[in-house]
Amino acid sequence: MQKDTFTLLAKYNKAANKAMDNIIKTLNADEWGKNLGGYFESVRGLCSHLYICDFNWLKRFSKLRSFSALGAPIFSRDPYSFKETLFEDINEYLAKRPELDEKIVAFIDETSETDLSANLKYTDSSGTAYERNFSGLLLHFLNHDTHHRGMISVYLEILGHENDFNGIGQVM
Repeated sequence: MQKDTFTLLAKYNKAANKAMDNIIKTLNADEWGKNLGGYFESVRGLCSHLYICDFNWLKRFSKLRSFSALGAPIFSRDPYSFKETLFEDINEYLAKRPELDEKIVAFIDETSETDLSANLKYTDSSGTAYERNFSGLLLHFLNHDTHHRGMISVYLEILGHENDFNGIGQVM
């Protein structure tokens, strides 16, 4: 894949997350944490999962080479456990998500065609070692958010909140 595709997807994810968060900020605490029966039981659970996965993948990507966007203080902590649920409060999530999205766009801007053709050696959260094509991992990383925003969209509809935040046309 070409770098401009990844740039478009990163900008799209940032814009779609911002539009989604504009709806999420209207939720009350009960709606934020309500168990809606899915694997990730609530809007909070899904938002937490997305944040953790994005953060952890960026930490893995930093093993390819040094990226200035991934040297930011936000990345000074160890990766999160996938069993963690973050953001007891909606406002905590709303404060942290935009910063992570900015770092994702900056990171993608720093990637080169050489990076995209490289392989990344990494270990997953269960300790299994892998070596995979970097561009394929980036595609998975950026597509993962789209998948879970779709789930959040369903949860918002169940809660009675209209939404339409997944159109890529907003950044083309």
